[in-house]
Amino acid sequence: MGEKEQTLEEVFKELEEIIEKMQQREVSLEDSFRLYEQGIQKLKQCNSKIDYVEKQMLLLNGQGELEPLDAE
Repeated sequence: MGEKEQTLEEVFKELEEIIEKMQQREVSLEDSFRLYEQGIQKLKQCNSKIDYVEKQMLLLNGQGELEPLDAE
């Protein structure tokens, strides 16, 4: 079975947890780099999800062209 895709909110929550871990004094340099890499991957996930939502927010106008949902 495939893994359930995370929501944007879930990814943001994981990013917050990563940041909290990185701010702890006892975190080693190696762990900091590992956490940093995890954070970058989560940011890429966020960007991908936001791009998808932005594309979904386009409407097809009468001339068959895409335009923003909030365009007048």
